[in-house]
Amino acid sequence: MTLKEFLSRYDHPGAVILLEGKREAKEDDKEKLVAPGRILAERSSRILFRSGNASGADEYFSKGVASVNKERLHVITPYSGHRNKSSVAGHTVSIDDIDLVEEPEVVTLSLRDKKTEKLVKKYVSGTKKRLTKKVAYILRDTVKVTGTKTIAPASAGIFYDDLENPASGGTGHTMDICGHFNIPVLDQTVWFEWL
Repeated sequence: MTLKEFLSRYDHPGAVILLEGKREAKEDDKEKLVAPGRILAERSSRILFRSGNASGADEYFSKGVASVNKERLHVITPYSGHRNKSSVAGHTVSIDDIDLVEEPEVVTLSLRDKKTEKLVKKYVSGTKKRLTKKVAYILRDTVKVTGTKTIAPASAGIFYDDLENPASGGTGHTMDICGHFNIPVLDQTVWFEWL
C-alpha cells in the first residue's frame, strides 16, 4: 500500500491509526521512526493516532505526530502516571480509568496471550500485586485495538516489528488482536517505502 492509498482509505472522520512497535529500535531506524508520524499528521486532517506510550517505537512515532499536532495523538497507558514525563500526547487514558467488568470483550481477548492468561484473570478480579500489574500492559494492548464503550476501535495499525522474530511480545499480541478483527497491519517493510 502506498502512502497516497493509505491516506485515501483512512483520512476520514473516526479513523484511528495505531503507531507502535518494539522498544528496541535499530540505531539506523530511529530517525525513520519519527518520520511516519510526522508525515501522516502533516498530510491528513482527520486521522487520530493512538499509541501505548512505551519507550522505543511508540515514543518515536509519537514525537512525529506531536511535532505537527499533539491533540491528534491519544495514548492508552497500562496504569496512571505511566511515563508521564516523556508523554507528548494530547489525550491519555489509563487502564486504571476503565471498568474492565463493563468490558468483557477486552478481558476475553486479553486471555489470547497464553503467557499471561492466569494473571489476567487475577488482575480483573481485583488482585493487583506487582506481578499481576504487568498484565495491565496486555490489557492496554488489547484496548488500543478494540477500544471500549467510550474509546473508538482502531482502523489500522502501523508497526515497527522485529523482522527476525516477528509478531512477538506485546507488539505481537496487539498485531494478533488486529488480525482477529481483520484490521490491516503494516510493518516497516511497507511504510519505509513512504519515506
